[in-house]
Formats: sequence, C-alpha cells, structure tokens
Amino acid sequence: MQEGCGLPRTDGKIPPQVGDIYLTSHLVAEYVETGMDYEATLDRAMDDLPDLDASDDRLDVPDAQAQKDGAFTRLTNLSALGDALNRDPEHLHSAIQQELGTAGQYDDGRARYNGEFSAADFDAAIDAYIAEYVTCSECGLPDTRLVTEDRTQMLRCEACGAFRPVAKRQASNDQTDRPDVEEGETYNVTITGTGRKGDGVAEKGKYTIFVPGAEEGDEVDIYIKNISGTLAFARLA
Repeated sequence: MQEGCGLPRTDGKIPPQVGDIYLTSHLVAEYVETGMDYEATLDRAMDDLPDLDASDDRLDVPDAQAQKDGAFTRLTNLSALGDALNRDPEHLHSAIQQELGTAGQYDDGRARYNGEFSAADFDAAIDAYIAEYVTCSECGLPDTRLVTEDRTQMLRCEACGAFRPVAKRQASNDQTDRPDVEEGETYNVTITGTGRKGDGVAEKGKYTIFVPGAEEGDEVDIYIKNISGTLAFARLA
C-alpha cells in the first residue's frame, strides 16, 4: 500500500469511516488494490449513497371545496384532504370544528358544519391543523405521525426523531374575559409562519391570525377584519 496517500491507517487496515462517509467494502478493496487517492475514494463513496429528498415542501394539499347547503356548509373533499395530510379525516374534521367554533357532522368522507363558511375559512383551519398536527416543530418537515403515549397525544417526526405533545385548544369558560382578538381592533404582532397561500401567520392567545402581505419574522400592526372561531383574518394597518 502506498504511503502518504492521505487515508489514515490502523494496523495496516483502512478504517471504514472517512470523515462522515462510511466506505462500502468493495471501495475499501479497490482502494487497497489500486492505491486510489483520498479524493477519488470520497467521490466514489458519495456516488454510492442514495439520493435524499431534502425538500421541506412535501405536502400537496388540495384547496378546500366548500358548498353552501341552507343553514350549513359542506366540505366536500374532506377525505382527499385527510389523505394528502396522511391523517384520519375524522380527526381533521374534529379539529376544523374547533377552529371554526362550530358543530358539524362527518359521514363517508364528507363533512357538514353549522353556519356559513367560505373555502378560505376552511383553508385557514387546515393551515392551523397542519401547524399543530402535521409539521415537525424542529425540522419543519411533514414526515410525522400521531401516537398516544401515556394517554398523551404526541407528534413524532420520522425525519429527525423529534417529538412533542400536541396542544388541545379550549375555549375559556369565563364569559367575562375580554377576547384576545376582536373585530375592528388593531394589534401589533410578530409573524411566526407562512400559510399555504403565502399569507403571514401570527398567534395571539387562542387565535391564529392570517395577514396577507406579511412575511415570517416581520413585526407589524394589523387590523382585524373578521373572526371565525379561533381563526382571525387581518390586513396590514
């Protein structure tokens, strides 16, 4: 074996790890036989590694399809939304009810909610669901699953191994409390996320606020245009 080739030696043997790359056995044998230099060995090792998808945009979620039905609003593609998020549609339905602050019914992949809601209302509720029940808070990827451990629902990430309990939003029982957010009021908030439509997202108390034209990291003054359940829609003040 050639001296001074750059690859460390241990008792005449090449260790299986070079930097952060573990060489395959056939590359080690080829190195020994041919005296391949250090850089060439690393290049060959990198070529042998499988391609990894480093994208953090793996969700392809369809737009909500809302249909007015008298005093109710139907979400006709709830099943497709659940499939896209890899979540039980009934679990998604329950979360949407909570976000919209209404009651509803789920049957055979479709859902009906008491009251009048737009597709944008449903999209906002789904964005809030993704943030709480799908996206890993550590690596930001959607490669997660919901599990129950010691009677606590947890979100486990299969990409980075992180896990956290999921929050259950509950309305206050004290009717005299002033709401965290009110229609027609102006607030100063920090944008902490981005919705699927590109709107800035802020949190204030139990409310998730969507702000078109704002970007993550911005500190902005906003005017609350309307509120639906725990979702608020605002504009820059």
